[in-house]
Amino acid sequence: MISDRLKHYVPRGLYGRAALILILPVVALQLVVSVVFIQRHFEGVTEQMTSAVSHELDLLQASGGAGAPEEMMRTLGISAGRVAPAAVPEGDRRAWYDLSGAAVIATLEDLREDLLAVSLLTEHRVSVFLEGDDGPVVYVFDRARVSATNPHQLFVNMVVFGGLMTAIAFFYLRNQLRPVTELAEAAAAFGRGRSVPYRPRGALEVRQAGQAFLDMRTRIERHIEQRTLMLSGVSHDLRTPLTRLKLGLSMLDDEDRVPMERDVSEMQEMIEGFLSFARGTAEDAPESVDPIALMRDLVADLQRGGTAVDLVAAEGAGRMDLRPAAIRRAVENLVGNAVRYGTRAEVSVALSERALRVRVEDDGPGIPEASREAALRPFQRLDVARNQDRGGGVGLGLSIAADVARAHGGVLRLGESEGLGGLQADLVIAR
Repeated sequence: MISDRLKHYVPRGLYGRAALILILPVVALQLVVSVVFIQRHFEGVTEQMTSAVSHELDLLQASGGAGAPEEMMRTLGISAGRVAPAAVPEGDRRAWYDLSGAAVIATLEDLREDLLAVSLLTEHRVSVFLEGDDGPVVYVFDRARVSATNPHQLFVNMVVFGGLMTAIAFFYLRNQLRPVTELAEAAAAFGRGRSVPYRPRGALEVRQAGQAFLDMRTRIERHIEQRTLMLSGVSHDLRTPLTRLKLGLSMLDDEDRVPMERDVSEMQEMIEGFLSFARGTAEDAPESVDPIALMRDLVADLQRGGTAVDLVAAEGAGRMDLRPAAIRRAVENLVGNAVRYGTRAEVSVALSERALRVRVEDDGPGIPEASREAALRPFQRLDVARNQDRGGGVGLGLSIAADVARAHGGVLRLGESEGLGGLQADLVIAR
């Protein structure tokens, strides 16, 4: 499709497309005016002026050609002289860009049967070679006799005033586009979990869209606040009976106590997983952190806790706005999955000018490509792909990591580890 091919050449930004909308009509108008100008002014006027000069050449030819009276040649502004036949050019001569010169030559060829050649290469002079009674005669006159003077002025005026009007129009259009870009920036920042000041302004439709965004942001923030308050109460209410159950079970015999304590521990792990998933990033405010140092501290803490994990690569330097607690929670879940289904995990972090990438790899069975999208959904336990003999979770580890990535405006990608052969999870966040 032609439209699909043109998409690659169309600017992607709003300012670029607005400039294209402004420039294309101006350029098209200038092209149309140029064509009409060339046809009407260059060709029409040039043909009339050349026809008049041709009649003057007839008068000089009838008055003796090169022997015509000096006063007559001086009055007409034409000089004449005999030339040797060898000095006559072989064909007409003009510059390739001389459009009016082509009209001059064509007009003389139509009007004169005695025309031998026309030379327009001499600056501001025209040389016309005619067949005389005593041999070839060259007539030389000013180029202004057959062409309009300063033909470039129209093009200069079109370019200057076209550019000036385009700049003025773009200046006013920029004031209309700025509210749209501000709305896009506010929406993008809110998508990354940051609430930046925004006031609707601009055209009526832009104001309506901005006010709708503010209403939506207020509702979402109120919902997050209510959910956080509810989770804080639920967390306390659930942990209290579990603690009482553990105290009661400690008084039983080992034969009855061990399996029941295992059930209570599994229940507590499930509750912690539910709360962690529901909590998301609500309790964590963005702040400027060093991602490389954050990952080094996290891996060191996991190693002190007995987790088989290593930081194998750390590239780049700098700081970026992140929710450190949420990032730690996401990577801890990825490492926990890695060591649960494999024997060890490797963490690598790369910080570039455009994005942050945290990669967690393991030597486990991995996840088939067809099941990777489902693995990111909450409460999905891929027992066939990920062996559950090492202890299964509740299907929230990858979902929590994906939720944290989305809260930062990023994405969680799953693949196959080239080095370890197991699962490769990439947490990518744009800067």
